[in-house]
Amino acid sequence: MINSSLSVASDRDSTNGPLPRLQMRNICKSFGGVQALKHVDFEVYDGEVVGLVGDNGAGKSTLIKTISGAYTPDTGEILIDGQPVSIQGPQDSTRLGIETVYQDLALCDNLDVVANLWLGREAYRDLIPGVLRVLDETEMERKTIEVLRTLDVKIPSVRSTVAGLSGGQRQCVAVAKTILREPKVVLLDEPTAALGVAQTRQVLNLILRLKERGQAVVVISHNLQDVFEVTDRIVVMRLGERVRTFETRDTTREAVVGAITGADTAVLTETDVTGV
Repeated sequence: MINSSLSVASDRDSTNGPLPRLQMRNICKSFGGVQALKHVDFEVYDGEVVGLVGDNGAGKSTLIKTISGAYTPDTGEILIDGQPVSIQGPQDSTRLGIETVYQDLALCDNLDVVANLWLGREAYRDLIPGVLRVLDETEMERKTIEVLRTLDVKIPSVRSTVAGLSGGQRQCVAVAKTILREPKVVLLDEPTAALGVAQTRQVLNLILRLKERGQAVVVISHNLQDVFEVTDRIVVMRLGERVRTFETRDTTREAVVGAITGADTAVLTETDVTGV
């Protein structure tokens, strides 16, 4: 196990600074004989974008699914604003203000943007008080336009079906759906995967807008160019462990790749052996 004290991340919560919005301590998770997470610590602060990177099988998705409630950790604790919480399922995660946007986006192509944003939590108004309620389409459309404008999301119309939107617009709608719930933490799983240049730019701008709003954002991505463009810190995982943490502005792509592949460890080991 590589000591994460090699990280260059600032330890804000240990110096009477702000507490992390989300913090994980000593998280372990196994599937049969495979230990997917090994004593992992993780944290993200308000107004911060953290990139979570690593090769396939490094443990990134397992960590995110543990935060989102899809998996329950074997050991360790999760804290929100410094207070221990229990996440036994996705409902617990949502209730605590954690929203996840997976690669499949979970949107309904045949519904318009308004219907997608409000699906399962529609707004109603009383037609006959205490007797009959109907969908409040006007209010739902008003709030949809408001949240899209706040995030600077540009689409033809909030009444456009999702099937008619571009990949970047669909990704933005999926994020807007989470923002409507006023989350504390937003988790984005490969948000720019399979997008063109213009669509990728739209999504990266959206991530920066989330940061400006003071959201705590975690981005899983294999695209280091995107990671370097929008993140404040980069957390590297390898073989189920958090091995390095970099301040984005103070590191290079080569250093991050070295941490992902283990090349940095090999250099350290050779130096120790040769004394050079």
